[in-house]
Amino acid sequence: MTERAQLRQARRLVIKIGSALLTNDGKGLDEAALGLWVDQIAELVDDGVEIVIVSSGAVAVGMSRLGWHQRPDQLHELQAAAAVGQMGLVQTWEAQFKRHDIHTAQILLTHDDLSDRKRYLNGRSTLRALLDVGVIPIVNENDTVVTDEIRFGDNDTLGALVTNLVDADGLIILTDQVGLFDKDPRKNADATLVTESRASDPALDAMAGGGAGALGRGGMVTKLRASRLAARSGAFTVIVGGRIEHVITRLRQGDVIGTLLLPEQGRVAARKQWIAGHLQTRGRLTLDAGAVKGICLGGRSLLPVGVKAVAGQFRRGEMVSCVDESGREVARGLVNYDASEARAILGHASSRITEVLGYVSDEEMIHRDNLVIV
Repeated sequence: MTERAQLRQARRLVIKIGSALLTNDGKGLDEAALGLWVDQIAELVDDGVEIVIVSSGAVAVGMSRLGWHQRPDQLHELQAAAAVGQMGLVQTWEAQFKRHDIHTAQILLTHDDLSDRKRYLNGRSTLRALLDVGVIPIVNENDTVVTDEIRFGDNDTLGALVTNLVDADGLIILTDQVGLFDKDPRKNADATLVTESRASDPALDAMAGGGAGALGRGGMVTKLRASRLAARSGAFTVIVGGRIEHVITRLRQGDVIGTLLLPEQGRVAARKQWIAGHLQTRGRLTLDAGAVKGICLGGRSLLPVGVKAVAGQFRRGEMVSCVDESGREVARGLVNYDASEARAILGHASSRITEVLGYVSDEEMIHRDNLVIV
């Protein structure tokens, strides 16, 4: 399989669209262009691809609606613009997808939502639940409440973190540039488009340069950084011009457009390595023989019914060690329940979790995606 063929094989993608594209360089929300992207995304959905959209543009749309021609410097003015713009932005996405009978959902995130383990898992569960029922999440940073100290910094970074969050196969960044060049094409007539590279290649840093547009906070540097974040979970990144005709469809077909940045490892291997690299575990689960066989040989999730004992104090989302009845470690993973909850539901069928706790977070003690055999 060629590297570009990964785009044809992908079953879950995050698509990030920048402010300059969505607002036609600040002239107002470009509904015609947005509609064309939606038509192409709808084709992917019909082909069985799950899509998450990271949509910039709330501040830019708000500026346009308020008649502001220059991005404000004051945080409260930026937040006001975001609040106004978010209304129009989400309404437009919803209306465009409604033409294809596709439901959308608004997800607003802050850095705290992804740095706190419990909120990280809650966000992950919500996004995956939406994807499971065929809904397209429209994700943006919650600019109306976020402060400089806790912001992602740009939606390229947010796109990469969402890619990690939902275990997407790839991240597509639609921008006002056709891709990453080996030198600044505005100053060098002989600049050549980088069609493919490893995201980790240090030579890319000099090529990315710096700078950001008047409407957004990003630039090619942030897109390169985003590709490296996405690569941590084994996802590829494509940086490509959003104004290229049929851009999403052509990418899906394997056309060589834009810049494809590849991870060092496949998606599953990279995530497992990330989990295995957590040296400090917060607790220990003792499993019965059936559970050990199921997770080690069957690739299954760990269910509460297979847990015989719980040791230590841990929170939801922290790393725990899984041992057999002789005390030998067989796996480790990110647990879906805290220590007291785990003790209450151990040995019970998943169908009884609500009866025991009064609620259910997940039917698994540890989902197989968050479990690595050691």
